[in-house]
Amino acid sequence: MDIQRYFMSQQGEMLKLLKVLVQLESPTQDKKAVDNCSAEALKQMARLGPKIKRIAQKEIGDLYLIEFSPAGVKTSEKPILVLTHIDTVWPVGTIKKMPFYLTGDKVFGPGALDMKAGLVQAIFSLQAIHSLGMVPRRKIWLFINSAEETGNDESHKQIAALAQKAGLVLCLEPGLPGGAIKVKRKGRIVTRIESIGRSAHASTPEKGINAIEEIMVQLQRFKKLKLKGLTLNIGLIGGGDKANVVPEKAWAVCDLRFWSSADLDRIKSYLKKIQPSKKGAKVKAGLQNFTPSMEFTRASRELFDKARKIAIDMGMELKPGQSGGGSDASIASHVGTPSLDGLGPEGEGLHAANEHLLLPSFIQRTALLTKLLVEL
Repeated sequence: MDIQRYFMSQQGEMLKLLKVLVQLESPTQDKKAVDNCSAEALKQMARLGPKIKRIAQKEIGDLYLIEFSPAGVKTSEKPILVLTHIDTVWPVGTIKKMPFYLTGDKVFGPGALDMKAGLVQAIFSLQAIHSLGMVPRRKIWLFINSAEETGNDESHKQIAALAQKAGLVLCLEPGLPGGAIKVKRKGRIVTRIESIGRSAHASTPEKGINAIEEIMVQLQRFKKLKLKGLTLNIGLIGGGDKANVVPEKAWAVCDLRFWSSADLDRIKSYLKKIQPSKKGAKVKAGLQNFTPSMEFTRASRELFDKARKIAIDMGMELKPGQSGGGSDASIASHVGTPSLDGLGPEGEGLHAANEHLLLPSFIQRTALLTKLLVEL
């Protein structure tokens, strides 16, 4: 069967489901909204008879692991873990200003590209495997994260544990412009640097220790870290109380992006050894958030080569690419499981008012995902 032609015939139903999920707005911070959207996705999969494991959460939406064991599947191979997320960055009510609509080959809507389209791909791929009697080589695990956009310790823990038991990981985040998938992603550290000085009257600053000046020196030192590809954004800063008082306290929050575990080790070592520049001042740095880098390991390269050959047989070209942002695939890759990311559709406007996906890519990537699930 021509699987791409099959999914072209399913295009209307795929768009119908995507519209339903997009209109069920699901910002990460709104547990009720996220759970409602997850319930709709689960309803679509229920008739396939999977084993559904609910991982209840208090502060975020519930997490779900859906296990598929199609008839005839070989059980000696470790499962494929498919990563998706249901949450978006868009608050409830955005749909009134950014309605779901189709114009030409572009499908617009808040969260359509990032990444409800990826979830629709997974659902329709599994439906095709079920209805067409296809026999995958492995069991298929589908994980639905409810807090990918903000990061969450529990979801990270679940993904890492599942990845360690899986044979490979496929993540359905959007593809790169031009169709490349993501085999490398930068890691991310968010650190808060604090300085403590000594207050004094502004007319006699020599009697005090200016904490803001100390923070400025520390940030300049930070920017001089010699790591290839390192980016540093000073996102938040504060300190002092009055213009006529030498500030006793100051702080800054920085976002650092890096390519490798070796870079991470150097950054952590620097933060541990941070020293004040002014006599009598104190400084400390603490970790607020962390996402590991996704590295193109030998195992992931072998997985990519297999996926590329499957794509070639389908008349598609698959290219490797990289991204400066992290994803759940970074968590999976960090535990050593071969991983591919960006298998969702192409599009533009991530987290922006023009968020949209390209319909032909939506269909092609669903067909490719189905083949990967069956043949890898």
